[in-house]
Amino acid sequence: MYIHNISRKNSILNTFISEIRSTTIQSDRMRFRKNIERIGEVLAYEMSKYLDYKATPIKTPLGISHVNLPQNNLVLCSILRAGVPLHNGLLNYFDTADNAFISAYRRHHHNPETIDIVIEYMASPSIEGKTLVLVDPMLATGQSLRTAFEALKAFGTPDNIHLVCVIGSEDGINFIRKAFPKNTHLWIAAVDPTLNDHGYIVPGLGDAGDLAFGEKL
Repeated sequence: MYIHNISRKNSILNTFISEIRSTTIQSDRMRFRKNIERIGEVLAYEMSKYLDYKATPIKTPLGISHVNLPQNNLVLCSILRAGVPLHNGLLNYFDTADNAFISAYRRHHHNPETIDIVIEYMASPSIEGKTLVLVDPMLATGQSLRTAFEALKAFGTPDNIHLVCVIGSEDGINFIRKAFPKNTHLWIAAVDPTLNDHGYIVPGLGDAGDLAFGEKL
């Protein structure tokens, strides 16, 4: 797997990451969603450098200009509900992409350290021969991404796979290294060292879905 940790180089991305982590600023839901969306745009731009391009003639009022344009047939797939703002950021840049959505949630058992990932809803076009972009803001254990990918196999086999996350843990990254094909690309804005006993990233930012849309029952 190719790991692209964008935080290794200083950029304006640092500002957006700091604000979604801050307990003061993140309480503003609209700002939290907007910052996640802006992080998605930054990651989309970085990812775009690794797509396939072809010189394409463009007619201008004064002549012809040849521009290298991306040729990949993209399918953006988000894990609901936390993935929606990040998905929107990617879609702002890849506006012609097809879209897929998966509802996946953690089911805790009597032991809070034991969880399953449950999928209740899926909507996807064919991903056969396409470039699959799987979107999940928090890469904690990696189980959500793996479960979503296994479910998507019913819709075909993609030529290329890109995973897009905001914050991940070292454990989660090590897990998905084994769960995805070797030529998969991971685009991530920050990597944190540990998980707590409930499988949440530390220091992380909390529950991205709740911060974006309010607490759930």
